[in-house]
Amino acid sequence: MPANLPPQYYELEREFKREQDPKEKLRLAQELLAMMPKHKGTDKLQAELKAKISKLRQQLETPQKKHGARTVETHDHIDKEGAGQVIMIGPPNSGKSSILATLTHAHPLIGDYPFSTREPLTGMMSFETIQIQLIDTPSISADFYEGYVTNLIRAADLVLFVADISSPEIAEEVRAAREQLAAHRIHLATRSAPAPDPRISQKVTLVVGHKAFEDNSDRGLEILKTIFPEHPILATSILDDDSMECLRRGIFQALGIIRVYTKRVGHEADFNDPIILPTGGTVEEAAMTLHKDFAHKLQFARVWGKGKFEGQRVSKSYQLSDEDIIEFHL
Repeated sequence: MPANLPPQYYELEREFKREQDPKEKLRLAQELLAMMPKHKGTDKLQAELKAKISKLRQQLETPQKKHGARTVETHDHIDKEGAGQVIMIGPPNSGKSSILATLTHAHPLIGDYPFSTREPLTGMMSFETIQIQLIDTPSISADFYEGYVTNLIRAADLVLFVADISSPEIAEEVRAAREQLAAHRIHLATRSAPAPDPRISQKVTLVVGHKAFEDNSDRGLEILKTIFPEHPILATSILDDDSMECLRRGIFQALGIIRVYTKRVGHEADFNDPIILPTGGTVEEAAMTLHKDFAHKLQFARVWGKGKFEGQRVSKSYQLSDEDIIEFHL
């Protein structure tokens, strides 16, 4: 069976072969794997690429000694936890650390001065029955950008761009941050789609106008809307519980995922550990998260949910909705 690889794959593969920096080589290998069509014709290629990724990771994680000294940790990879990984970026003093402290149990250093965050910090945000991982990162300005942030952005499921809408310089601050991101081949997108240039990473982005209700915030919000005319924008304040709750839900919706609860025949549904699927996920894909053999043996399923017949019988290809309850039958 032919691999049927897109032209962009071969262009990115040539760049991968030329690259000498192990960190950049790892990033390119991960992008190649994500771009590769998943079917029997690419099984061997997938296995070879996964082996290269594993070798590169091992190389980067193994302490290297030079004249008796150990290399410094780079922070450019954070293991994903929960239902999704969300990275917060933005200009100095935008309030990212305050948002992290409000939405999670993390305790970042919060200061009224630029660049108080120097290393990435994670926290788990609760949303109803799931946990979502948030990552706070150093600020981005015209003359400051931590190089490792690029890999963190590329690996994340969602970007949260946070701007201080009370700042008189909001336009200049936001544009400087976007220019830095563009220089590092990061494009803040409204939806997931392949980039025309495989070297550019298009990241689905939710824009947050933070510090609402403060002086100049109405003006700043309007400016932010002109800079991001196509993006969803949420106005937030850590002093307003409703706006922070809207942010929780906005993050969940922007991730493009659904929660599916399972039940055994003759038992109640289990609402503690839902299956997480992309929007449009099917019964078969839900079964695959449990075990591929389970999915292979699956005959049909019964589904309960909003706007459905209670316990209606469905096939493997049936598309599930958020908060559906599914009962598998082998």
